Amino acid sequence: MSAHGDHDLGHTVAGWTGTAIGVLGTAVLGLGVVLTSATVLWLGTAVLALAALICWALHLAGWGKPTGPRPVGRQAWRTRDTTARHGHPGCLGCRMAGRGRTRPVRATGAAPDADAAPQRGDGPLPGSRTRAGAA
Repeated sequence: MSAHGDHDLGHTVAGWTGTAIGVLGTAVLGLGVVLTSATVLWLGTAVLALAALICWALHLAGWGKPTGPRPVGRQAWRTRDTTARHGHPGCLGCRMAGRGRTRPVRATGAAPDADAAPQRGDGPLPGSRTRAGAA
């Protein structure tokens, strides 16, 4: 058992890499404040943005974790997530990358089921308001 108990704290390659680069960016920002240099401040901001992008890319490559706790056997920080390719349910990063969106599968020529609930991508929900002329 770890010092934190049996909790999945999200220690992953994506998390550790993003944190390390983020700490470096924060240090550069602090240096920019001490030196009163706008150039160094912008450099620190760019390193922080790079940290976010690298962390996101590693998450999408499977080195992050899905939302919620993982099974105990998959909590090691170097365990790759094989479900990342299809997107994690409820994950903002996956939705931003266009993953995890489901489209209803219909046979060609078949009429949609009138009792079926509307799916994402079926257009506006019944009773929802849309602006005139907006697509």
